[in-house]
Amino acid sequence: IFYKFREYYMKTSRQIRRLEASSRSPLYTHISATFSGLTTIRAFDKQDKIMEEFFTCQDYQASAWIVFVRASRWFCYRLDMMAAIFGVVAVLATTIAVRYTDVDPGLAGISLSYVMILPGLFQWAIRQSTEVSNLMVAVERVREYSQLEAEEDVGNNEKIPKGWPSRASITASKASFQYHHTLPAVLKQVNFEIKEGEKIGIVGRTGAGKSSLLNMLFRMGKNNGAIKIDGHDIQNLKLQTLRNAISVIPQDPVLFTGTLRKNLDPFRSYRDEEIWQALEEVQMKKKVSEMEGKLETPIIESGSNLSVGERQLLCLARALLKRNKILVIDEATANVDYKTDNQIQSTIRKTFVSCTVLTVAHRLNTIMDCDRIMVLDAGNIVEFDLPYKLLQIPNGHFNQLVQQNSEEEVSRLTEIAKTSAIERNIDLDQIDKEMASQIPVLNMPTIMYDDADDIGMINTTFQDNE
Repeated sequence: IFYKFREYYMKTSRQIRRLEASSRSPLYTHISATFSGLTTIRAFDKQDKIMEEFFTCQDYQASAWIVFVRASRWFCYRLDMMAAIFGVVAVLATTIAVRYTDVDPGLAGISLSYVMILPGLFQWAIRQSTEVSNLMVAVERVREYSQLEAEEDVGNNEKIPKGWPSRASITASKASFQYHHTLPAVLKQVNFEIKEGEKIGIVGRTGAGKSSLLNMLFRMGKNNGAIKIDGHDIQNLKLQTLRNAISVIPQDPVLFTGTLRKNLDPFRSYRDEEIWQALEEVQMKKKVSEMEGKLETPIIESGSNLSVGERQLLCLARALLKRNKILVIDEATANVDYKTDNQIQSTIRKTFVSCTVLTVAHRLNTIMDCDRIMVLDAGNIVEFDLPYKLLQIPNGHFNQLVQQNSEEEVSRLTEIAKTSAIERNIDLDQIDKEMASQIPVLNMPTIMYDDADDIGMINTTFQDNE
């Protein structure tokens, strides 16, 4: 009977426990996000809204927990009732046996005392078994994570030469990208060629596919078509080999809990001198030297004890340590002030002179001096040329992005593009002639006049209009 009750209870209890476990995730995530963004919440006076969201998550979790507790009490109450009934039956049976049979009363009393212990043992065993079964929901969730579909890594490195990539040229032919095979393509049959050591700016409106282009290089989803680095298709490479060959500076700087050294060199592959050299190149050496622990200074979760600019500079130092030939910058200066922005851009120009650099731009001034600019729109490359040349296209996509700024800013950006073109020994007059030849000329209709009176009448009309 105890076992039957247990089976009946477990059918519901296990599902309630799953619901309660899953309801905790939104609550913990909300608490963690609130602590991380506490300054922003107070700056925008959104405490009431955040508290309302917290109470919503808490109510959702508490309701599942209350249902679980009530179900447990329901089960325990019935176990107690069964134990009580069992005790009453045992006492009555023993009394009747002693009165109407030849059973020794002493022996019957000892037997009854042991029998009365059995319901408690049964209850304890049943409760422990149900608790273990409910706690196995946590193991079940861990197992679900362990069985998630892994990234496809079918490549091999047999034909990769030592020191690859040496030139860091990138080509794409009819390349498409999906985040999942069930989702539509976010990049559609794009074609481009990036030469060795070129500095490429990538711009476009929100959702145009800028970050997706970078994710395609890292094989963060499903790639179609051919993407080659130094002539080797990245589909044929091991993921670790591919991603180790490309340095990235993300929009949101990623720092881990641990020491400063661990964040810069997690695998202890570099000497202290190399780390200090990287810090000096990003102008962080003085700051780190003034810290009490220097390279052993503890970094708390997400680098909260550092400013956004300092975190971004540390990410840049981490990229400098690897000395890769390809650097990817995903709007790295979108959340920093102009001074830090200029500092980061200056460091990149000095230290990555011979590298191929792809920069997704939030501020146009950071990419106006690039070799070429790639303009994306709805997953397609609509323009890809010199910044100065793209500015000469009256209704071009890039020109429209620039024209959204103030007149003073437009003039400044144009001057940066022009100066950059001159420094690269590009013939601006030739570009102007090429662009002028592409401007359509209006074909005016030919007018035939019968006599001089008609000509005089037209001339009079022109004078009146003037």
